[in-house]
Amino acid sequence: MLLNKMRRKLLLGNWKMNKLASEAREFALASKPLAELAKKNNIDLGVAPTYLSLAATKEAASKDMIVAAQNVHFNPSGAFTGEVSIPMLQEFGIDWVIIGHSERRAYDNETNQKCHDKMKALFANHMVPVYCVGETLQEFEEGRTKEVVGRQIREGLEGFTAEECKDLVVAYEPVWSIGTGKNASSEIAQDICKFVRETLRELIGDTADKIRVLYGGSVKPVNVKEYLSCPDVDGALVGGASLKIDSYEELLRNIL
Repeated sequence: MLLNKMRRKLLLGNWKMNKLASEAREFALASKPLAELAKKNNIDLGVAPTYLSLAATKEAASKDMIVAAQNVHFNPSGAFTGEVSIPMLQEFGIDWVIIGHSERRAYDNETNQKCHDKMKALFANHMVPVYCVGETLQEFEEGRTKEVVGRQIREGLEGFTAEECKDLVVAYEPVWSIGTGKNASSEIAQDICKFVRETLRELIGDTADKIRVLYGGSVKPVNVKEYLSCPDVDGALVGGASLKIDSYEELLRNIL
């Protein structure tokens, strides 16, 4: 429990394909008092807008607000139509990136190897990956959750050193609970987040105790406190409930 208290809580909103740049800017301006409140309570607060809204959000948000990208390519430049590189993100002051979200795994062939390549490039550029892992409903019902999540972690982080991984964030998101309204119980969240940390410990030793492990999947103001009361759940990766400033504020206040 002591280590849990040492790890700063993290509340990160994934906006997915939502908000115009003007709407993102309006939200960022309104969130300034929340960023100050979070800082006073030793909580990291952030959002992940679309590429087109990154600049507007970063410009309008508090300097204490994390502004993350939802994806990045592992090459610095080249013939990759539709992709965005690390130097492009860095030009706008972006140094956090979500990697391997289940929707990208499902719709865009985001494999563990691709995630590995992206994180390798991010580590080399001293940026923070938020690495998403999680199982489908079929895998959950077959009792294969730990097999799937363990493979995602081992293949995604293969060969990385403890020093490289020191700022890594891992988000456990059971695919069957994302956007469905179905919630994994706090017992499931704790069990799998603990397993994530144990798997990390196999790979990078005691540094695993410093890595923040988030839960994501139909997280709402009404249940966020229960999830974050679990000793191995250090924060939340939130979808729909992070889109409106009122519910975003309620999420924050419920974990103070």
